[in-house]
Amino acid sequence: MDRLLTVQQVAELLGTGVRFPRRLIEERRITFVKVGRHVRIPEAAVSEFVAERTVQPIVVRPAALRRVA
Repeated sequence: MDRLLTVQQVAELLGTGVRFPRRLIEERRITFVKVGRHVRIPEAAVSEFVAERTVQPIVVRPAALRRVA
């Protein structure tokens, strides 16, 4: 079973304040679990969220830079 994280733990993992993960939950942009009145986020959901939004760098060849400049 996947580890369930608190909103505070998710904020620390992402390097944000607690408002950001709370907004993700409110807007249903991340998977979460209700445990009674508590909200928990599966660790895999956080990893998936980060992976989907990771932007790869563009590789620019030196010759292309000379033409532009």
